Amino acid sequence: MAAHDEQIPMEARAGAPLRGTAQVPGDKSISHRALILGALAVGETRISGLLEGQDVLDTAAAMRAFGAEVVRHGPGEWSVHGVGVGGFAEPEDVIDCGNSGTGVRLVMGAMATTPITATFTGDASLRARPMGRITDPLALFGARAVGREGGRLPMTLTGAADPVPVRYELPVPSAQVKSAVLLAGLNAPGETVVIEREATRDHTERMLAGFGAEISVEESSEGRVITLAGQPELRAQEIHVPRDPSSAAFPVCAALIVPGSDVLVPGISLNPTRAGLFETLCEMGADLTYENEREAGGEPVADLRARYSPAMKGVEVPPGRAPSMIDEYPILAVVAANAEGVTRMLGVGELRVKECDRIDAMAKGLRACGVAVEEGPDSMAVQGLGAGNVPGGATCETRLDHRIAMSFLVLGLAAQRPVAVDDAGPVATSFPVFEPLMKALGAAIMRKNR
Repeated sequence: MAAHDEQIPMEARAGAPLRGTAQVPGDKSISHRALILGALAVGETRISGLLEGQDVLDTAAAMRAFGAEVVRHGPGEWSVHGVGVGGFAEPEDVIDCGNSGTGVRLVMGAMATTPITATFTGDASLRARPMGRITDPLALFGARAVGREGGRLPMTLTGAADPVPVRYELPVPSAQVKSAVLLAGLNAPGETVVIEREATRDHTERMLAGFGAEISVEESSEGRVITLAGQPELRAQEIHVPRDPSSAAFPVCAALIVPGSDVLVPGISLNPTRAGLFETLCEMGADLTYENEREAGGEPVADLRARYSPAMKGVEVPPGRAPSMIDEYPILAVVAANAEGVTRMLGVGELRVKECDRIDAMAKGLRACGVAVEEGPDSMAVQGLGAGNVPGGATCETRLDHRIAMSFLVLGLAAQRPVAVDDAGPVATSFPVFEPLMKALGAAIMRKNR
């Protein structure tokens, strides 16, 4: 796919079964963290399997701007010569994080306890997203942020000259906020403590331990208590990035709804804090099997096989599962449209402050394709029509959101009439090989003339 600022209308239609092996890119969450922690370590960190989507490339550029040496050696093969905890230099220019909420929030955390100043911006979608949920806890360390009304980018952050350790309870489940606080705590004296009532993706905790930080995780009556000892010397590592389960969701879900399909996705992360979608699909009756389960880079991985599943039923997805699949609700809504009965997704209010309001975007697009959807402030219910019964025939707005674009293209592969999207350009931020990968499996996806 092209860069995220190039408009690319696309269309998908029903065709042949999807068959073959889908080599999805490296995990985006782990790729961001590998670059940032590599920059905060001493020595050379080698990374293989790095996702080379625009979001991650923007984080790599940010680490260079803060003084780390970041080098690409070949496809997915990178090295980072770190500057050590507290060693970030003041950037000479504005840090442009493009479309990446994860990138900007983690980088802000990483610099918040170093006495330097940096200005952050991003594309139109990122500039519309709230940053107060990050800057409020960073202020407890002593950092100061000035941004646009509503705490939005562009924003200038000045790190704390004399940071203090923080004890912070997450007001909402958010791996981005948790990670920002932990990264800020690296350069604060004493112990920084983060408490989360519901477990969110734990890549930061796993990777901090791998780099040599003293970090512990305990379950208590308060929830999950994460304690980090400040001012460690992080040791450079070799990191093998597993394949991204959020990207794997698209070929997997396409295989479930396209007749005759059988698709294998090798080496995807099975981190339990990321597996909510696959758990939900199995409850719906999806034909999913795990093969060759193993461990890579401190993360559980397996090969996942997905086969056409025409008898799936709607389910109720509990709110407690949301943190483990927050990025997968758009594609789950597509599967739900092809199942029988209602699928209710509860506790998903976080979707309204992602790259766009994903509840509203999916509801409008699905309705345009003939699927009934009810939405609430933090819920969405899709009335499934059964296998092969989605009318389709609409052009759906993607709103600069990569997951909305890919979800509606997958919908078109099983609808009675083609489904188009107004702009698939943002797909490059997370899944730059989506188009050729899906076509290689047999998907009828094509670009439209503007």
